[in-house]
Amino acid sequence: MSASQRLTRFRVDGMDCASCAAKIDRAVRRLPEISDVRVSVVAGTMTVAHGEGTDLADVARKVDSLGYRTSLLAREPASGTLGESARDDAACCGGHDHDQPDHGHDHGHQHHHAQIDGPWWRSPKARLTILCAVALAAAFAVAHVFPQTAFWSFTLAMAVGLVPIARRALAGAMNGSPFSIETLMTVAAAGAVVIDAAEEAAVVVVLFLIGELLEGIATGRARASIRALADLMPKTALLERNGTTETVPADSLKVGAVVLVRPGDRIPADGTVLSGESAVDEAPVTGESVPKRKEPGDTVFAGTVNQEGVLRIEVGATAADNTISRVIALVEEAQESKAPTERFIDRFSRYYTPGVMVVAALIAVLPPLVGGAEWATWIYRGLAVLLIGCPCALVISTPAAIAAALSAGARRGLLMKGGAVLEGLGRIDRAAFDKTGTLTEGKPQVTDIAGIGMNEREVLRLAAALEAGSSHPLARAILARAQADGIAVMPASNAAALGGKGVTGMLEGRRLLLASPRAAAETVPLDNALEARIAALNDDGKTVSLLLVDGRTAGLIALRDEPREDAVEGLAALRRLGADAVMLTGDNARTASAIAGTLGIEAHAELLPQDKQRIVGEMRAKGYKVAKVGDGINDAPALAAADIGIAMGGGTDVALETADAAILHGRVTDVADMIALSRATLRNIWQNITIALGLKAVFLVTTVLGITGLWPAILADTGATVLVTANAMRLLAWRGMK
Repeated sequence: MSASQRLTRFRVDGMDCASCAAKIDRAVRRLPEISDVRVSVVAGTMTVAHGEGTDLADVARKVDSLGYRTSLLAREPASGTLGESARDDAACCGGHDHDQPDHGHDHGHQHHHAQIDGPWWRSPKARLTILCAVALAAAFAVAHVFPQTAFWSFTLAMAVGLVPIARRALAGAMNGSPFSIETLMTVAAAGAVVIDAAEEAAVVVVLFLIGELLEGIATGRARASIRALADLMPKTALLERNGTTETVPADSLKVGAVVLVRPGDRIPADGTVLSGESAVDEAPVTGESVPKRKEPGDTVFAGTVNQEGVLRIEVGATAADNTISRVIALVEEAQESKAPTERFIDRFSRYYTPGVMVVAALIAVLPPLVGGAEWATWIYRGLAVLLIGCPCALVISTPAAIAAALSAGARRGLLMKGGAVLEGLGRIDRAAFDKTGTLTEGKPQVTDIAGIGMNEREVLRLAAALEAGSSHPLARAILARAQADGIAVMPASNAAALGGKGVTGMLEGRRLLLASPRAAAETVPLDNALEARIAALNDDGKTVSLLLVDGRTAGLIALRDEPREDAVEGLAALRRLGADAVMLTGDNARTASAIAGTLGIEAHAELLPQDKQRIVGEMRAKGYKVAKVGDGINDAPALAAADIGIAMGGGTDVALETADAAILHGRVTDVADMIALSRATLRNIWQNITIALGLKAVFLVTTVLGITGLWPAILADTGATVLVTANAMRLLAWRGMK
């Protein structure tokens, strides 16, 4: 895309199947200065790449003319491809369109194409279906009382539903989609009337409309699953300002603002706890059933529920950029990009539908011409084959499953950038993990305390006194352990850092020194037993600090960046899926070996970013399908080199933008869940394809043999479409590996 091109995102109401998206795509691409189009049925959006001079109202009118309603969401300059830039475009709208101008134009083509936002029976599509069904019932009643009027009664009843369908067929044909489902339906129903099968034609039209209505309801469920994320956001927030609190709209909060969150309230923005302690229910966002304890300095997510104490929170992201908004934007963008299977089926259907029309025509004319068979019988069978051949079920089989899986994953914090990534994850058989912040917590913890001439609690109290007020990671770990053990910390006086050695100070008349073993040895000799213990702790990848009191060794404290709580479980889950794991880290070999030994995996240590990239390339060269899991920053080269790059993080911009997929909530088990979701989706897609083609094959044979007619034919199409959509929607209930 050139620098002069722009991206515009539209909300499109009324789409309920893949053929809707294909029709819109073809029509808009025919407009001048349109270079690319992406349409998502489930998200109900269309992103268009176009020139500066494009009349956006023309684009909206073109889509409206097909029977939909279009409104403008956002317009952004773009310098890359549509796929590269759509996320920024999506993020800028943040899932909100209430402040954007409406470019929709109602031309009377909406007939029954409208999004099912309220009860399904109130939608225009439902009203048309009910009207057509009532007309059919009336035709049956009239035909029973006045048999001579049966043909015209059923023809009139059929016209109630067929006229809107025919108008859509005509609009599609004029905009590049001559072989749409509406075209096949119009030809079949009109042909049935010509051969004096008006009653069946009327029934077929009603069944077709019922099938479309069911498709719309199922698609609406998938769409609602995304919108439900937005519903997690509270509408108001308690903002602290000039010593008082006031209620303000949550979407008006600025970065740096301080909000008060009471027990039972939803947290209104991503941010950091300034004061207060509480348990926060993160299940709506992370899927975790157990509330997480939050203390000053901890990160909280918008939409989660504060359960116990009052929290003061500093806002870290605006409403349009919080975790939920970015998840919605990313999922919607992902649904606009097609999976390999979907692209293949799209190409296949371009030839399949015209082929079906040719086959139906041959079935209708060859037996009478060649064998002298009865024309009416074989035209009837040809029309039935025309209905059987509708590609709706086949075309929707992949995008419905992909959309449901992306939505289900997003609800658990698993973000995948499109169907290609979702499909690719299922083939992963090796996962290469970064260590710090990925397999481990990313912050040191106190693992061992030993006293020499004093008890362990006293050693911790004195060490914490020296570290009071320090922001060094090791100091924070010691202070956190003291707080967890209920130790009151009195800061040491005259505390001073000794560059590269440790920290010294006075407490209760005693001179304290907390230093590395090497620095401590410069003050007091270390006996062999102590040196052996220090060496053993170092071999376990732990950092050891010695406490000296008045020049004597009083104790030691060992710290290590410990594996995440679920690391062992997550790696075991990967092995059950047939994928092994390795660790790639820039840390020293001794620490890496100790952590890897704890986790039972192979480790490559002391690596530069280019070394990680090289090792990933070597694994791929050996035939492995490799997922690289890292923090999305220093692992960028390796993430790019892998088959699938997975960023592990807390929803940061880098984590969302660097890799092919992102795990928002930092669970190692989520890597296995991502692969399991992919495989479940692939199974679902093949089930859908089997249902779609299997039913068509059965009814094709029975129709040609004269066993079934027009009614079963339309059931073979709409029934298969509904079955396929319903099967795909089962993925919305996916809750991860058990």
